[in-house]
Amino acid sequence: MLTATLTKSIHLSSETKHLEFEAAELGEFNFKAGQFVTIRQPKPDGKVHSRAYSIASPPRDNPTFDICLNRVEDGFMSNWLCDLEVGASISFHGPHGLFVMREPKHDAVFIATGTGIAPFRSMAQWLFADPQRNQAHEYWLVYGTRYEDGIYYQEEFEEMQRRHPNFHYIATLSRCRDDWQGCRGYVQDHVRQVAAGRPDMQAYICGLNNMVDANRKLLTEEFAWDKKRIVFERYD
Repeated sequence: MLTATLTKSIHLSSETKHLEFEAAELGEFNFKAGQFVTIRQPKPDGKVHSRAYSIASPPRDNPTFDICLNRVEDGFMSNWLCDLEVGASISFHGPHGLFVMREPKHDAVFIATGTGIAPFRSMAQWLFADPQRNQAHEYWLVYGTRYEDGIYYQEEFEEMQRRHPNFHYIATLSRCRDDWQGCRGYVQDHVRQVAAGRPDMQAYICGLNNMVDANRKLLTEEFAWDKKRIVFERYD
């Protein structure tokens, strides 16, 4: 079991937090973009509760990592983490998981809803930190949520799109206001436009079961993609 200290806590929305940790005892924390950590905390009754959280930051030359999470009603771990104050410690283990970028790389579409954006923040920042990692390929991030305040890390991805012509960011709302000027509908509506006629691409999907299933069905049944080109992770 490892220990990390909370160094920063930021509200992404009224019920969503971005948390940054440092595991100083490690010296460095090696992981692959897209992996997760498991956080453990005893409940008042003495039972230990464990919960996995995707790492929302790229691998760095220091022992730090970020996560983002929703506060869940009656959710022990989510409320405990969201209420943590800077300087508090957590116990965790990891990294874990196989939701990582495959080699050799191809043009790819990242598909996310809600806090499923976390591993793609890690992947995108890692990819575009070094030109050799993304050159000769095009990447799309299609991110869906219900309301505008649920578009997490929007400014970061918009800036990435401005700086890198081969990165394309699409944020879509399913329950937007009438004055919303951006994309509307579900993520698969926009994935259809990106992926049509492109069986040479790869897809990475992270989110709730229904969204994951809908996009896998779209790609494999409507577009006849090879299932091996679709990597997914569910978080419900």
